[in-house]
Amino acid sequence: MSRPVHIAGFYQLPNVLRNDRQDEAEMVQAVTAGALADAGMSRKDVGFTCSGSNDYNMGRPFSFAMALDGLGAWPPIRESHVEMDGAWALYEAWVRLQHGDVDIALAYAFGMSSLGPVDRVHTLELDPYYLAPLGIDPTSLAAMQARALIDSGKATEDDFAQVVARNLRSAKDNPNAGVAQDLDVDELLARPHTHNPLRAHDRAIHTDGAAAIVLRVGGPGPRIRGIAHCIDPHQPGYRDLKISNSTTLAAKAAGGSKGVEVAELYTPYSPQELILTEALGLQSQVSINPSGGTLAALTPMVAGLIRIGEAARAVNAGASVALAHATAGPCLQHNLVCVLEADQ
Repeated sequence: MSRPVHIAGFYQLPNVLRNDRQDEAEMVQAVTAGALADAGMSRKDVGFTCSGSNDYNMGRPFSFAMALDGLGAWPPIRESHVEMDGAWALYEAWVRLQHGDVDIALAYAFGMSSLGPVDRVHTLELDPYYLAPLGIDPTSLAAMQARALIDSGKATEDDFAQVVARNLRSAKDNPNAGVAQDLDVDELLARPHTHNPLRAHDRAIHTDGAAAIVLRVGGPGPRIRGIAHCIDPHQPGYRDLKISNSTTLAAKAAGGSKGVEVAELYTPYSPQELILTEALGLQSQVSINPSGGTLAALTPMVAGLIRIGEAARAVNAGASVALAHATAGPCLQHNLVCVLEADQ
């Protein structure tokens, strides 16, 4: 039996194309203070802190250590860091709370895509012997995935456009969502391909931002019913790109999608929403990405943590069960699923 962990507070900065007003420490100070205020707590209440970021994306070594200035240097804290999206920092914080000696944890993440070419960084994450030397970028790999969907008859370019139109339309109701637009599907399909069969709008808009979540053993607040992550083979050629086995396994380990009313999915490319919907077994009545999702704004290392925060907001707004998903690696290689339910 695991200890019941609830989301006590959530705060995020608006996702913007370029944040030239705050450095990493200032962003961290703003979101951690906001999340703690949302939870009605102070920094001294936190027993464990975990951050998520990536030095390559930030363009400088040990950027996570510099960002710790935003937490304050005194008194000393129990702190950890993951070179992953903040969703994995939250996962580590959840595990830490299971140890029994700490009751409150803080997870935060920050990222600034405006500082450098994110695609080049992601290319360096590929197999160093066979793929990275080719210089293949994430969008080209995603185009291969999209083509596999189309050639199998599981999806069409019209389906991709439907996903984009719905997500960007939903973003209009979210002040933090980034780029919100009301676009017609036919208008989207009339645009030229950039990486056939993908168009520019099929790729998420990269932004700058930060977010933080406070976890607490015991309520009130949405309870984490289950959380798990799994990984597929690193080489895209070793797996069927039309499906996501690791997502299905992670969802099963997290307790499944039964009763889910809202799903916040991390989709760097529009076809991936279709793959994840199938992998998670989401029914047609499930509201997918009512926040606008990552197609409206994808801040590296932060987008997954925001999905969990938005799922918590959905539960606070009345949903009985909400699911959040985060991903990393090429073509949905690494996937985390977090299922939240209303506090009983």
